Amino acid sequence: MDETLIKRRLVILGTLFLAVAVVWWPEFSGGKFRLFGVDTCDPSQLCVVFLDVGQGDAIFIQSPTGVQMLIDSGRGDNAVLRELSQVMEFSDKDLDYIVATHPDADHIGGFAEVLARYGVSKVIRTENESDTAIWQSVEKAIEAERSEVYYATRGQSYDLGAGVVLEILFPDTDPREMESNTASIVAHLIFGETSLMLTGDSPKAIEEYLVLVEGEHLKSDVLKVGHHGSRTSTSELFLEHVAPTYAVISAGKDNSYGHPHLEVTDLLFNSGVEILSTIEHGQVVIWSDGQVINLR
Repeated sequence: MDETLIKRRLVILGTLFLAVAVVWWPEFSGGKFRLFGVDTCDPSQLCVVFLDVGQGDAIFIQSPTGVQMLIDSGRGDNAVLRELSQVMEFSDKDLDYIVATHPDADHIGGFAEVLARYGVSKVIRTENESDTAIWQSVEKAIEAERSEVYYATRGQSYDLGAGVVLEILFPDTDPREMESNTASIVAHLIFGETSLMLTGDSPKAIEEYLVLVEGEHLKSDVLKVGHHGSRTSTSELFLEHVAPTYAVISAGKDNSYGHPHLEVTDLLFNSGVEILSTIEHGQVVIWSDGQVINLR
């Protein structure tokens, strides 16, 4: 065969492979099907991934025993599905838990998509309701999936295996008449000597209430900064008690709210806390072996 013809065919084949890789990259980028890069989560450790869903929250958790939890789901538009495809194996179509911290669209907007794509065993939510079409679609999707539903309240503890526990700190009263951000689930994810404080959009008033009832038990290695870095959250008193090494801010680039607000980032910086923002870093990946927190 002519050498020039062989070279042309090789070029064509190479181009086709690259095209397929680009098209299928979002779907085949998890676990053993990943075409490029390395696996996001080490299966022997607790893996927490703050997904890059723009102006919203979505947190993927996988314990060393393989139990998987998704806390919030961003605004929708398939962003959370694209992100999950990068942290879950292509063949994995089940989540053990989803957690809806409160019914705002930037936290629950992707759950209907998630429930359509993945089997979900358990749903954790507050009793705070919304009459928005997005929230109603999520409730219908949960009913259709026939997932077990748990209403979060202080004192609950969810065992994710291998000693990983999600403790609910708030709400501790009936949240049905609360403003939605105020009703946010606040949870403490604990693994051995390490922990993460997960705050939803909880405002300063709730943070300072938790200081009164929890005190030194709020201490955590990582703080998920409340309300995307808004000045309505992250009080100085709360930050002193959490005393994190790292603070994660989930927000969208050039968002209309100006998140994160300068006074919050200044407070974190002046407190010696390392800021990890999805705006700057994309996905923020944190591992723990129960003794030490590591960043990918």
